[in-house]
Amino acid sequence: MQELRFTLAVSLLVISCSPDQATPQRPVRESSRAATVQEDMAQNRPGGVTLNGAQRKSVGMKIWQNESGATVSGLTHWNEGEEFPSLGIGHFIWYPGGFNGRWTETWPQFIRFAQTKGIRGIPAIALLPDCPWPDRRAFLRNFNTAEIAGLRRWLSSCIELQTEFIMAKSRAALPRILASAPPSHRAHIKASYDKVASTPNGTYALIDYVNFKGDGTNPRERYNGEGWGLMWVLMDMRTVSAGQDAAREFAAAAKRRLDLRVRNSPPERGEKRWTAGWHNRCNTYAQPL
Repeated sequence: MQELRFTLAVSLLVISCSPDQATPQRPVRESSRAATVQEDMAQNRPGGVTLNGAQRKSVGMKIWQNESGATVSGLTHWNEGEEFPSLGIGHFIWYPGGFNGRWTETWPQFIRFAQTKGIRGIPAIALLPDCPWPDRRAFLRNFNTAEIAGLRRWLSSCIELQTEFIMAKSRAALPRILASAPPSHRAHIKASYDKVASTPNGTYALIDYVNFKGDGTNPRERYNGEGWGLMWVLMDMRTVSAGQDAAREFAAAAKRRLDLRVRNSPPERGEKRWTAGWHNRCNTYAQPL
């Protein structure tokens, strides 16, 4: 596979890629955004930190560990209390037919990414337009069937591809963030991003957080008008020096935004149960890669 260079200091040119303003049946259907990710990558050739092969592999394994303990069984998962499964090392979201969710759907985008790379042998079930299981109970009943077991085998065989997809999404995020952010915050966002990106573990933090909680530009991914994606974390960062100070402040700002999310969340979702795990994940951003 061609070496993927994750470079991070981008120009201040703001491209026109703002969130959808209409509210169709599937407002954030990621299969329709796959081409946009590719276009954003093609339009930006910035310089900056480059992860070597060992570091890229480490990033992929850290993301897998963060999401499901790096277990093969965790590659096909459905959280209790959620309306959709989470698949792959990045727990890519896949909506059942007819479900109009708040969260950005990423599984169809990953499959489209794999197709554009010419990947063969994608399981037929992965190519369906909607998740075939209507709820968690149906998913668990079928967990050990040939279809889901085959999906896990395929996912466990393409860790590098999934890592490349996650890195591509992260690299495409900043232009969208700058286009969506209030003009008065753009300089601070850009400066904070560049400072965090100046170390390998900061680079990992930016990659992982976009996969973990999104880029923050989806207006549906907010509670009481407050978001928690990358845009919101960068806006929340205090002014610090580049390097490890910036990586530590990014971790702290991420925890602040996630704590605010929990406070603003609907009580019936019980999001406080996830706080400890979320904090542990953010703490890895301040540690050497």
